[in-house]
Amino acid sequence: MPSIAQLNGSLHLHNFYIGKLKAKQEQLFDNDPDLAQLLDNVSAVLSEHAVALAEDIAEMEYEES
Repeated sequence: MPSIAQLNGSLHLHNFYIGKLKAKQEQLFDNDPDLAQLLDNVSAVLSEHAVALAEDIAEMEYEES
């Protein structure tokens, strides 16, 4: 099982790339709506995974205390 530090690093990366995807989606929305929708779908999947990571981190921190 990964450590809390590893999970926090993974969560940070997820949030970074979610932000990048959302910014690029906004840029492409008018010119290429299909690609913008694809980027939105990818960011939604990453967001769901980020929520799961945050829950895992909270659970591990609770168990340590």
